[in-house]
Amino acid sequence: MTRYILRRLLAMPFLVLGIITLAFLLTTVTKGDPLTAVVSDRQMNNPEVVAAAKARWGLDRSLPERYAIYVGNLLQGDMGTSFITRRPVAQDVLYRLPATMELVIAAMIVGSTIGISLGVLAAYFRNSPIDHLARFFALFGSSIPVFWLGLALLFVFSVQWGILPGPGRIDARATLPPAVTGFLTIDTLLAGDFRLFLDALWHLVLPAFVLGWAVAGTISRLVRANMLEVMGREFILTARAKGAGELRVVLRHALRNTLVPTLTVIGYSFAYLLTGAVLTETIFSWPGMGSYAVEAARGLDFPAIIGVTIVGGVVFLVTNLLTDIAYVIANPRVRLG
Repeated sequence: MTRYILRRLLAMPFLVLGIITLAFLLTTVTKGDPLTAVVSDRQMNNPEVVAAAKARWGLDRSLPERYAIYVGNLLQGDMGTSFITRRPVAQDVLYRLPATMELVIAAMIVGSTIGISLGVLAAYFRNSPIDHLARFFALFGSSIPVFWLGLALLFVFSVQWGILPGPGRIDARATLPPAVTGFLTIDTLLAGDFRLFLDALWHLVLPAFVLGWAVAGTISRLVRANMLEVMGREFILTARAKGAGELRVVLRHALRNTLVPTLTVIGYSFAYLLTGAVLTETIFSWPGMGSYAVEAARGLDFPAIIGVTIVGGVVFLVTNLLTDIAYVIANPRVRLG
């Protein structure tokens, strides 16, 4: 495994360079003019202002020059300056990434727990009311649009019943704790403010459930299908013949042999949600990477677009590596090549 991990780590810089190159080239073939993000419509008719803006943002250079300069700056940790926020893109990403990470981790915990539990129950009680109910829940969660579910849950639990808070990461009147990790649930605990921790946790419930429900549907169907296949194998019959309890047979023997494909879905879902939680972050006013990507795309903010793409690509590569390692931990018979 050590040799495999070293090979993957050595190949990762080349893969990241490919992502950077592709993202950079795609921003150059768009029909939009990035000058519209930095120069007003009235000033676009002034050649001096346009020339100064091009020189300021390096748009007057050739494509190879801009690419070489960008890669050189990137090696120094400089991802450029956002056209919209006028701040370094790296600074914007470092501010928004923890918010999305916190949301996605919570969503994956919710989705994985519900999905695996429903899948096991559906397989064990095959063709029973429990099986039908679990499959309906999974199908409903996978089919319903995220934006509709988010708005509906906000209306019911926040507006009508007042059980859960509305949009945002924390109460608008609350004072934010010192930013140590960027995760509000952790920073509030580090600050010793348990009341603020509960507030941040309650704000996390609805968006995490909305994101996690769709993942739970996919995981539960996969676990159910694999469990049904495994439950009829000889080693399950042998375990029962030796007197192993049903709970041990289901969790220790059957479920463990279905974890490899399940881990694949969990790893892919985590990487996808990290940059794909656009609608959820918009509905719940969550200041994360998804909403940042939307703002960048609307304003033709090329440095921010490339920055989000690079971060998403790196996260995807790291997640795939961690998923491969988890294969061996879940099933030692798996050999990585």
